[in-house]
Amino acid sequence: MDDHAPRRSIRIHAPEDFAGMRAAGRLVAAALDMIGAHVRPGITTAELDRLCHEFVLDHGARPASLGYQGYAHATCISLNHVVCHGIPGERRLADGDILNIDLAVILDGWHGDSSRMYAVGQAGTRATRLMEVAHEAMMRGIAAIRPGATVGDIGHAIQRHVEAARFSVVREFCGHGLGRVYHDAPNILNYGRPGTGARLRPGMFLTVEPMVNAGRPEVKVLSDGWTAVTRDRSLSAQYEHSVGVTEAGCEIFTLSPG
Repeated sequence: MDDHAPRRSIRIHAPEDFAGMRAAGRLVAAALDMIGAHVRPGITTAELDRLCHEFVLDHGARPASLGYQGYAHATCISLNHVVCHGIPGERRLADGDILNIDLAVILDGWHGDSSRMYAVGQAGTRATRLMEVAHEAMMRGIAAIRPGATVGDIGHAIQRHVEAARFSVVREFCGHGLGRVYHDAPNILNYGRPGTGARLRPGMFLTVEPMVNAGRPEVKVLSDGWTAVTRDRSLSAQYEHSVGVTEAGCEIFTLSPG
């Protein structure tokens, strides 16, 4: 997502719209639960993508990324120093790899969007710590969501936790609004100052998806036009949930039943 995209109006959804987002979110979470059992040495990322694609179709939905801006897969699978938008292919997983699987579905017109980290066999100590920090950063960002808070409050909570752990936050990519639209206003930056940016209101649907690097924050996009990697080839980790702002705080649509 382009942090400097033109300002768009932020959609406020009705209370009855939450049911559609819950159903789409549950399906994404179930797919990411399912695929975990297949993350093992020797399997290709293309095979993981196929399994996710079939699972989504079998449950009456379709992958949101398939055909989006010309993208040809159901998932993005990002290994090791790939920050995001890794393209599934013939790369076989090896013991010690870490990977992010990012899946979005469209179910009855509603988008569920989530991503999760997986370790292949035994991940190293630093990789494990990186994943823990990225997950906790996401949850702290979500904990900042309530009516009257701002998107800057979310970014600040994420950035403060990541940098206290001596890791770095990627600037070039961010969370976003969603609902019946895949990527919508507002952008949810993973850094920022409290009290700045759009103010949160009940009925907003958002993704919170920090990307955390073990080294420096800079990234570059490869010649395929999709794959973003760390410039210093340090490891990267990301987690993502879809949430809705409620009168009392927020609801996470993509929590795993497991």
